[in-house]
Amino acid sequence: MSPVRVAVPRKGRPLEAVLERFARGAPPEVADRIDDVISTLRYEKAVTKGSSDADSPVYERLAQYSDAADPHRPEFTLLRDARDGMPRRVVFDALTVPLDDTAVQLVGREEPFRALRKHEFALGFDSADLVLEEVVELRGDPLRSLTEVNERIDPRDTDVRLVDGLGDTVHHTLLATPDVVDSAPIDRSFVAGYEGPLCISPRYERLVEAVLGTDALDGVEFVYTEGGREEEAVIADAGLGVYLTVTGSTARDHGLHVGEELFPSETVMLANEREVDEDADAVLEALFAAPALAD
Repeated sequence: MSPVRVAVPRKGRPLEAVLERFARGAPPEVADRIDDVISTLRYEKAVTKGSSDADSPVYERLAQYSDAADPHRPEFTLLRDARDGMPRRVVFDALTVPLDDTAVQLVGREEPFRALRKHEFALGFDSADLVLEEVVELRGDPLRSLTEVNERIDPRDTDVRLVDGLGDTVHHTLLATPDVVDSAPIDRSFVAGYEGPLCISPRYERLVEAVLGTDALDGVEFVYTEGGREEEAVIADAGLGVYLTVTGSTARDHGLHVGEELFPSETVMLANEREVDEDADAVLEALFAAPALAD
């Protein structure tokens, strides 16, 4: 039986969340292989960012990591970084792991969600942010949770649906300076009565419109966190903004108050309903015995 192919990110926090999920309850040798993948990618990220020195040229490292003749070994590849002056980066390519009685091949993709939209895979993992940025309907009322996402996907637009999240949650959070909010709660109701600049990341415009609701944005002007400055510093200049936060400590260092957590930025499992077969169903059952978000 051929393994069930599942699209996953090539690097970063979402990929780690997926790998850790498949390591949970896996045989020790499988968990060790997954740990090796995570350690390798963290090392390569440090090399790319200049915080660690490489111990050999990149093609030699790639040959050491991958062995196409061994189906149990992970495979890696090189990704060209689009940023000026950045080197090629070693990223995840593929790994086959057992899941109950099913073999699952995790396949690296730059955009897993878009691969599912094109019917290249039945199953995949990606950030919930991308789903909001690409396919959810914008409405006057806000989108507040992952459980509401599927009802805002137009079935004429895509066959992909959100199955469940992996819990690696950080939040898109309202941040504001004291002079803008005074003593008011920093929440969606405050934004609804606010007129002025709202600082966001340029890639999150539709996401912010979805989670705040378009009615709340009357009189609001988006400004963007660009130019190489810390996002919190740009938000402090604007007075009000939306940014991903974990503890909020960096925001407070810039004199910002941390307000309402608007929406979770979480790695989610996605399924293309037209492509799911019996084998893919077995993977869904093994990962999410009772899928919380399935239709």
